[in-house]
Parts: sequence; structure tokens; C-alpha cells
Amino acid sequence: MKYRGSAWPAFNGFVLPVLVCLFFLLPLPASADEDTLSKEQKLTLTHAAAFSVVTAWGIANWDYFDRDPHRESEGWFSKSTDEGGADKLGHFYLSHLLTRIMAQTYESWGYLKKDGALYGALSSFGIMTWMELGDSFSEYGFSHEDFIMNALGSLAGYFLHTNPALSDIIDFRFEYRPRFDELDIFTDYEHSKFLMAVKLDGFDGIKNNYLKYMEFHLGYYVRNLSSHEKERNVYVAIGLNLSKIFKNLSMDRMSTLTRYIQIPYTYAGMDLK
Repeated sequence: MKYRGSAWPAFNGFVLPVLVCLFFLLPLPASADEDTLSKEQKLTLTHAAAFSVVTAWGIANWDYFDRDPHRESEGWFSKSTDEGGADKLGHFYLSHLLTRIMAQTYESWGYLKKDGALYGALSSFGIMTWMELGDSFSEYGFSHEDFIMNALGSLAGYFLHTNPALSDIIDFRFEYRPRFDELDIFTDYEHSKFLMAVKLDGFDGIKNNYLKYMEFHLGYYVRNLSSHEKERNVYVAIGLNLSKIFKNLSMDRMSTLTRYIQIPYTYAGMDLK
């Protein structure tokens, strides 16, 4: 998706996942009517609320339904694209994150693990697709690249949630380093990285306790988007498994959060030329 200015790309790619993650993962006050709603009713109300918010926000801020539906090709990871493809990984990451969070939420309502994962993936894909369809009625247009990455992210979330052994090995995360010399701290994709972390703790064959705190990263980031010297970088790194560290300290919320968010300066990496 293409969005006017730099505030929304940052919100969509970084701030929103954090807020959603905190909203679903941290305990919420119990409602007096909580026990009066079935899990099916909660599911329906969740979908109705999500689609209503997306529609209202889209009409107010993204010019939804201002023109006839159309599509736009955004060029994947081409150097000629506005964000160098980082926005595509943003779609994958957000779809994956929403799937995992919503699957966990549905399980807490009484759904079986596999059913919760399925409904979580469908919810995530449905919400993201609705946003893309709304774009088709605006100046931005429907992007098949975004649609595909939304689908892949939802599938990845479903597959990892239903395969705990693999989930113990692989995390999909984003890292964000804000600039404090500007009024708008959260600017754009230039201050972010998307990565896949492979955690040695998830391998049964590794017996060394120190190695279990290590992990390997494969990531992507872009820089200098506004100049002719736009950079697209793939990198590898060795980092600390913060999730394991926080878990050992009985800090379960931080342990869960660091499975989705990469804390800066906790790894050593190099770009692949």
C-alpha cells in the first residue's frame, strides 16, 4: 500500500504492531458481561469492530470510495520503488503478527489450538485484504504484491502457531531505531529492519547451555530512500536470545514481546554485498 507522507508507513509497519501486541498479550480487565458471550459471539464482534475501524479510518484518511476500483503494481523490491520493498516485508510481518496474537486470543476464549490458529490466520488475512480492497477505491489502488505478502504472512503465522517445535526455532521480528532530532520520532522505513531469527535453543541436539542463548539473523533494511543512492541491504547477524533470558527471569510478557520485536544493539551483524 502507498500512503501519503511518512507518518502512516511508520504507524502501519511499527507502531501499530506494538500496540496490537501489547493490547492482546497483556492481561485486560475482566468485563462484567464476559461470561455472557460465547466464543462465537466474541469472534463475530471482534471482526465487526476491526472491519468497522478500518472502514471508518480509510474513509476519513485514505480517501476510500472516492473513485472507481483500480490496481497498481508496486514493483516488489525494485530499487525504483518508494520504499525499496521494505513495505512488503511490513505487510508480511504485520499479517504474521496479527495471526499469532489473534490465534492466542481465540484459544483463550475456548477454541482448540488448531481452530484458533485457523481463525487467527483468516482474521488477519481478512482485515489486511479489506484494507487493500479499500485502497482499490482510492488514489493508491489495489496492490497484488501487498495482497500476496499478506497471504504469506498469515500462512506463516498459522504454520508456526500449529507447529510449536518450529516456533521454538524461528521468530519473525522488526527492529526500529527512532530519531530523536525530529518532532516526528517515528518517521519511516529508513529506521527499521525486518528479520528472521533462528534460535539455537530450539534445537534438541545442542547441549551447550551458553550456545542456547545465541541466535542467527537474516534480515533486510533500506536507507537513503529520498536520494538517488537508495540502499537495499540484506544482512546476517549473531545475537542474544532475549526471549530466553527474560523467560529465565520470569518476565513472561517481555519474553513474548521479544519474539516479535528486535531490541537494537543486542547483536553483531554484517551486510551481504
